[in-house]
Amino acid sequence: MSQEKTVSLVIPAKDEQDNISALLTEIFRVMRDYRGFEVVLVDDGSTDQTLETAQRTAQSLGGRLVTVQHQRSYGQSTALASGIRQARGRFIATMDGDGQNDPADIPALLHKANSMHTADFCIAGYRKNRKDTAWKRFQSRLANRVRDALLHDGVPDTGCGLKLFPRDTFLKLPWFDHGHRFIPALVKGIGGEVAVVEVNHRQRGGGTSKYTAWNRAWAGILDLFGVMWILHRTRVPVITEVTRPESTEIRPGLF
Repeated sequence: MSQEKTVSLVIPAKDEQDNISALLTEIFRVMRDYRGFEVVLVDDGSTDQTLETAQRTAQSLGGRLVTVQHQRSYGQSTALASGIRQARGRFIATMDGDGQNDPADIPALLHKANSMHTADFCIAGYRKNRKDTAWKRFQSRLANRVRDALLHDGVPDTGCGLKLFPRDTFLKLPWFDHGHRFIPALVKGIGGEVAVVEVNHRQRGGGTSKYTAWNRAWAGILDLFGVMWILHRTRVPVITEVTRPESTEIRPGLF
């Protein structure tokens, strides 16, 4: 696939009609000087006007918007994968569709990419000052500490939707439901580099969160052990040399 675009921002969204127009307006304003920039919006089975609102906004602003619509809701990880497969950027930035991530932080992630030393890497946002309830912040801190103790990914806030990585890196990763929470660990598992950038966090403008303490806890426990198994079984060979015949022509009838 030809990667014509430089950066693709992939946004999974479900029932975010109250937030998506303002978010896209901010995004296109911040990224207007980035040549070839595109937004890939994945409507994950919305029952409201999320998709139509996004399309009208992008058309009025003259921004490049690629849309992907799921027949029903398959979850954030599947939505991310659908969007990344349709993206044309060398780099993929990801962001939640609820407006709590700040588009103004995207250039900082791109700047950090210039200092990475490996072809495979992930730059993860860190919401140091989260605008969530005390109970939700407590859950997140506990989950992050347990995850880091077991996976050693070095990321204090893996639940932050704002991340940046090469598209080719993502395509190398094993993928599964809720895999978006473990991208840094999976990148490390294939020998990649992980960096953290502090980012802004904002109050949700409208709508409701799609997660509860119950579904976060059970999914986190099951997936954590699954990722530990994947990382234990992952082998990344170091290739010292590749040789090919001088002529690659295959003659008919030889096989």
